[in-house]
Amino acid sequence: MMEDLKDRVNADTNLVRRGRFLSTTFLLEIGATAWLITIADGRVAAVTRGPFVMPSWSFALRASEEEWTKFWSAKPQPGSHDLMALIKRRTLKAEGNLQVFMANLRYFKEALVKMRASGVAA
Repeated sequence: MMEDLKDRVNADTNLVRRGRFLSTTFLLEIGATAWLITIADGRVAAVTRGPFVMPSWSFALRASEEEWTKFWSAKPQPGSHDLMALIKRRTLKAEGNLQVFMANLRYFKEALVKMRASGVAA
């Protein structure tokens, strides 16, 4: 479940240190389910499940449930192994203030891969 993201990211001291200057809220869409993920100083402060009426976020990552399931599988296939590979294949849409996303790309890659450890998806 996405609620586990908070514990998994916050338990990784190196990842939290990498994001120590990052504070933002972003939208993660897994098919029809939306999640707002709030990051404060590199720590995941909140993971909130939608639906939302007027959510406020800096950027959004949107993909089908099937694509996220492939991404979070224990051994994803080439093309499903990385956020940028998903974008290149046009199965992941990144929208909004992409400067925040791109400036902290490694943090977001490592944070979302945390859900891969046990193959857990939404």
